[in-house]
Amino acid sequence: MLDIVLYQPEIPPNTGNSIRLAANTGAHLHLVRPLGFDLSDRQLARAGLDYHDLARVSVHDDFDACCRVLAGRRMFALSTKGEQRYDKVEYREGDVLLFGRETSGLPADVLSKLPQGSMLRIPMCPSNRSVNLSNAVAVVVFEAWRQLGFAGAAR
Repeated sequence: MLDIVLYQPEIPPNTGNSIRLAANTGAHLHLVRPLGFDLSDRQLARAGLDYHDLARVSVHDDFDACCRVLAGRRMFALSTKGEQRYDKVEYREGDVLLFGRETSGLPADVLSKLPQGSMLRIPMCPSNRSVNLSNAVAVVVFEAWRQLGFAGAAR
């Protein structure tokens, strides 16, 4: 199983899409407060459709609380400042994938808590700011799950 962490997500449809992705891949989704929306937001529900009961979603008051729950696990942060490409990592069962806010990514104080070499990047064309959050989550989660042999997937 993989864990996905969205650090202070701001846009309901991105989180809704991530809920649906977590349900369909068997990942556990963690949301770190403050959230830029209410969890009952219509746009969140529309994007996640009826997957809320199929997904494992936990909400944490802050990043430290989330880290306590995930202690002892490898954590990779996705950032435009990442040192290595996301597809060059050998993912393992139990890895944690951390994604930042849509407007500002992960703050320096969060990145400073991660071990050297744990910042990953998704390749993109020069002069572009970033990949959409829910698209980035999908790209990385599916690569990690592929490496794990799509464990738990339906035929």
